[in-house]
Amino acid sequence: MTSPRPRLLLTQRQTPAVMARAQKDFTVFPVPETQMTTARMLDAAAQFQPDAIMVSTSLPVRAADVARLPSCVRVIATVSVGTDHLDIPAIAARGIALSNTPDVLTDCNADLALMLILAASRRAAEYLALMKKGWGRGLAMDEMLGCRVTGKTLGIIGMGRIGRAVAQRARGFDMKILYSNRRRLPPDQEKGARYFATPEEMLPHCDILSLHMPASAASDGMIDARMLGLLPRGAIFINAARGALVDEDALIAALRDGHLAAAGLDVFRNEPTPDARLLELPNVFATPHIGSATMETRTDMEMLALDNVEAALHGRPLLTPVRA
Repeated sequence: MTSPRPRLLLTQRQTPAVMARAQKDFTVFPVPETQMTTARMLDAAAQFQPDAIMVSTSLPVRAADVARLPSCVRVIATVSVGTDHLDIPAIAARGIALSNTPDVLTDCNADLALMLILAASRRAAEYLALMKKGWGRGLAMDEMLGCRVTGKTLGIIGMGRIGRAVAQRARGFDMKILYSNRRRLPPDQEKGARYFATPEEMLPHCDILSLHMPASAASDGMIDARMLGLLPRGAIFINAARGALVDEDALIAALRDGHLAAAGLDVFRNEPTPDARLLELPNVFATPHIGSATMETRTDMEMLALDNVEAALHGRPLLTPVRA
């Protein structure tokens, strides 16, 4: 007699190839048109009794939520590198396996960071707004001037896989690379980048600052008025990492008074409804947390999540486990 297929709860739609695989290999709970909330996920889990659940960064699973999961849940696979939306100790204490999707989204996140650097530096938001209004007049030689990216000094906080990929792209613009990291990289990974033991030492030297570190309780709001004040006047600020890293009141003040020339932001403290004051600023180029949003990368991430689910349900080691 054929064993029943494992039961998989998808909390949102996946790419076509992933949906086809999931529906072939699993019994799948009806996938909603819009992403589930945590409350809806818990209700669906109670009703469906899944063996596995796939989530992403915008669906938090805290200790109280873990406690409500049915005992049949054996694995949670998050389609993300970041895990700050999950209570990892609580999940481990329940004996539930947990995986994430590192590596496969490095290039797309680095591409997005470079787009933010270029768009913020060259006033893309303002140019687009002008064109949407019909343009209509010639610009003076000194009007709406941006900042040249080529040859500038880029400071990176967090020189992991994505930080190093951003540095590699920036070298194509002849940028000087500075970085601050918990540990200094070996020379073959530094590739000539200059190391600073603390961000405070590095910031005064940066024309552009880009964040590429995970969020944690210790790093919450670390980019505050004091830190932003250490940047040279007219610097560009880029965040494609986590919104929680930034004191947004301080960021807004620095953008309003001209200490920062511009910012390129893919992440915010309150997603998906960012602080309206940020979005109203003409010198902010903003995107809706879409660092991995290409068909290729999302498919790779979701396939890796399914690989981890299958490994857990068949008693094999996870490919990319997250441990408490």
